[in-house]
Amino acid sequence: MKVSILVEGRTERAFLPHLRAFLEPRLAGRMPRLDPIVYDGRIPKEDKLRRVVAGALSGPHAAHAVIALTDVYTGTNDFVNAQDAKLKMLNWVGGMPNFFPHVALHEFESWLIPYWATIQNLARHNRASPGALPETINHNKPPSAHLREIFEAGAVRESYNKVRDAGRILRGQDLNLAIQSCSELKALVNRIVLLVGGQLIA
Repeated sequence: MKVSILVEGRTERAFLPHLRAFLEPRLAGRMPRLDPIVYDGRIPKEDKLRRVVAGALSGPHAAHAVIALTDVYTGTNDFVNAQDAKLKMLNWVGGMPNFFPHVALHEFESWLIPYWATIQNLARHNRASPGALPETINHNKPPSAHLREIFEAGAVRESYNKVRDAGRILRGQDLNLAIQSCSELKALVNRIVLLVGGQLIA
């Protein structure tokens, strides 16, 4: 099975290798091909999103399913919350079968917050975690702002860099920690599991 994932380029490089590594042993013999459709910046919206999804689901190399993954916090006012983002993507695509919208609430970096001890070690700073519920960190001060602050305050004196630092934070980690802390991440992972008839993560 081929599953196309519409994703922002830096998220693809920072996260998808760890998602594959988590899923492969759990979906032995069923692991789908996760085929990223990468954008430099946010994924398309409105009619462009519909055209991209239609193209991915048709033709000789068609995907069996298309997942769109967007941050709720995009630096714009496009989305109020996770439900609003998913409904808008569904409406833009127009009810096309085998299209599944998913979000990071409020952005990809919320999935890194559960590994705060590792973040402290990398930043060389003991700043306290922004909270035990990563998906409640919202537009007012998104998760990436907390990461920038600890890196800039730390002994390394370098700002957080998504491609460089997200991979270092996730390296060797059990992704299930973030899955159990972030319901939207769990929904994304379980969507892929469900598409291939695997056992859902409780």
